[in-house]
Amino acid sequence: MTDKIKVEVPLGERNLSIESGRIAKQADGAVLVRYGDTVILATACSQKEPKNIPFLPLTCEYREYAYAAGKIPGGFFKREGRPTEKETLTSRLIDRPIRPLFPKGFRHETQVIALVLSAEPEINPDVLAMIGSSAALYCSDIPFDVPIASIRIGSIDGELVVNPTFQQLENSDLNLIMAAREEAILMVEAGAREVPEERIVEALDFGHQEIRRIIQSIHDLAAQTAKQKWQFEANEIDSGLEQEISDKNTTAILEALKVSGTEGKLASEARLRKCKEEIVGAYPEEDEEKRKQAAEIFSLIKERVFRHQILNSQERLDGRTFDQIRPINTEVRLLPRAHGSAVFTRGETQALATVTLGTGEDVQRVDGLTGDFSKTFMLHYNFPPFSVGEVRFLRGPGRREIGHGVLAERALTPMLPDQTEFPYTVRVVSDILESNGSSSMATVCGGSLALQDAGVPVKAPVAGIAMGLVKDGDQYAILSDIAGAEDHYGDMDFKVAGSAKGITALQMDIKIAGVNREI
Repeated sequence: MTDKIKVEVPLGERNLSIESGRIAKQADGAVLVRYGDTVILATACSQKEPKNIPFLPLTCEYREYAYAAGKIPGGFFKREGRPTEKETLTSRLIDRPIRPLFPKGFRHETQVIALVLSAEPEINPDVLAMIGSSAALYCSDIPFDVPIASIRIGSIDGELVVNPTFQQLENSDLNLIMAAREEAILMVEAGAREVPEERIVEALDFGHQEIRRIIQSIHDLAAQTAKQKWQFEANEIDSGLEQEISDKNTTAILEALKVSGTEGKLASEARLRKCKEEIVGAYPEEDEEKRKQAAEIFSLIKERVFRHQILNSQERLDGRTFDQIRPINTEVRLLPRAHGSAVFTRGETQALATVTLGTGEDVQRVDGLTGDFSKTFMLHYNFPPFSVGEVRFLRGPGRREIGHGVLAERALTPMLPDQTEFPYTVRVVSDILESNGSSSMATVCGGSLALQDAGVPVKAPVAGIAMGLVKDGDQYAILSDIAGAEDHYGDMDFKVAGSAKGITALQMDIKIAGVNREI
């Protein structure tokens, strides 16, 4: 057996260790992460042959084995089944910060797997899985060159706490997970009890300092593993063809992107489809490679035009100023048989939120790895295909739907009355009826209205909004209430929810290398 290589760093009340070289040696990269008695195995593998697709085929999987906590799974089969909500959410946490850091044009199928092998009851393994995934990629021969790390920050009696235990989190005003590289923050996920904005920024600065120490240990580990990164060839775009298409079509693409007057995004999408058909159709069918490149160039020009319009022309596609919010319309008591209902519309995004009140028999019982618990408040988010004018099979909730639902649930939970005051089980369902950006925040607004319509004595109303960023060098623009195109072509999706007093939930994803404190 190969000698193990191990690094260790003090973190909070325990030591964090990362080791490589002892197990899972046929993976491209593999590390064991230990914190207290919690042990994570994280692996990374990538195919050497590229896929003929225009995006990064990355899959991140997180699994909690029951034996890690000394349990036998329930159910008839007595083995782990489909991913739990916690496993799905953690898989998303791993994916979101590492995806933007792969090199541009990397089209090789890549899989990251994090397995919980041992679980100390008081430690949440999710942050460790994120650290392990980054270390496995960075220490492998896969061309992933920027290590990141993650940490959880709590706030107890005015003190910021690193990686608080489950018991400590019960007394914490803040539960913040962040991921960052050495220079900048990449992702933030937080729930809070009306915490002021200044305190959130303070927690981010504090956490980033701790993250830099973890990243240094990953550098130390990688220096000893000495794996050479393999080279890959990105698909090269014909510069002459790109110039030709750009000269002829940039103005038409800009006009197709703009949304003016009473028309919506569907009219813009129809114009863009026509533009694309004309651009690709200008080349003979037998020249498949040129037609394929023409389609890719069309997408590149779309993004370039959007960003130029924001940064240089200082104009949004729908004519709004950078801080202008789309028109809002609300309606309650839409459904006669629901205990509470509300429709919240912001621009072309519309959420129908309903509330159902139940008894103690309706609580959700969760058999978790680190202990069983019951939930008296649930929020479920649905995204039917008609909301974006599409046709597809109706399946169970996907990762995105689960993630958006939990974010909205996190935003509303601090405002719910205590069980001694209001001893009901509460279920909120948000059905997205139209979508053009920020449907999770429409869910927060609609859910708050529906709770009040149902007579739930909430402590305060809650609202949410999605902020965006477009950045190129030193130029940047911050956008309020982003629409779908601004989310897709922009560099940040920053969802913030809270009461008039403070923040109750936030989620930030960065597509570029990160943002500094000023931004």
